[in-house]
Amino acid sequence: MRILADELGSLAYDVTGDGPPVVLLHAGVADHRMWDGLVPALAGRHTVIRYDLRGFGRSAPPSGPFRESDDLRRLLDHLGLEQVRLVGASWGGRVALDFVLAHPERVASLAVFSPPWRGYGWSAEMIAYDEAETAALEAGDLDAAVDVNLDMWLRGPARGWQDVADGLRERLREPVRLSLVHMDLRDEHGLEPVPGELASITVPTLVGVGKLDVADFQDIARRYAREIPGAAFAEFPSAAHLVALDAPDELADVLGEFLDHP
Repeated sequence: MRILADELGSLAYDVTGDGPPVVLLHAGVADHRMWDGLVPALAGRHTVIRYDLRGFGRSAPPSGPFRESDDLRRLLDHLGLEQVRLVGASWGGRVALDFVLAHPERVASLAVFSPPWRGYGWSAEMIAYDEAETAALEAGDLDAAVDVNLDMWLRGPARGWQDVADGLRERLREPVRLSLVHMDLRDEHGLEPVPGELASITVPTLVGVGKLDVADFQDIARRYAREIPGAAFAEFPSAAHLVALDAPDELADVLGEFLDHP
């Protein structure tokens, strides 16, 4: 991977393929590698940019105040890209939404999969997950906290581990661990996004969600699809929260068509 160093640390990124640029933004329990199953399908027609958000993967944790939409703008400026197509999963979807609200002129289209909703009234299931993660971290049991996150975000509430593809749990374990290690620094230094209204988004938009995801995120995805003018909506029957890991081929088909004909 290439490294963009700045006053706050560094951003690690990768560029593959040729054609109109597409930026892939990973989930908050993953890193750029969550897109490995999708990149070959996209890189034949697009320049695919992946990077690790600050404090994830190979990107250093922040050493001072930062805003994730500013980091994305910094990377695009560094690469000389005036306008891109944005694709975000989970927290990466929220970063993509924040970016299009702050810099609408730099986004040609937007696709988000299971992004969170700020201020959402979380269910008892989600509150229990948060309490379990907090308890494990306060007890100094990082392994238990990792397992709590794998259970929620990879396995999901609607299936057993026998229904999850072989190898995915171990593949995601190290990115989840690192995200938890740097969580406090990200929380300490993270700045609020630039305010904006979803109704102001005018670029072609696709919202997607796995049908095996937490009920809260299924509801949130539908809310985004209603609130963003003209947004298309897609469901993935075999996927939980991380569609790119559970259903890469189906996602490649849906996303490829959207990117070619938004």
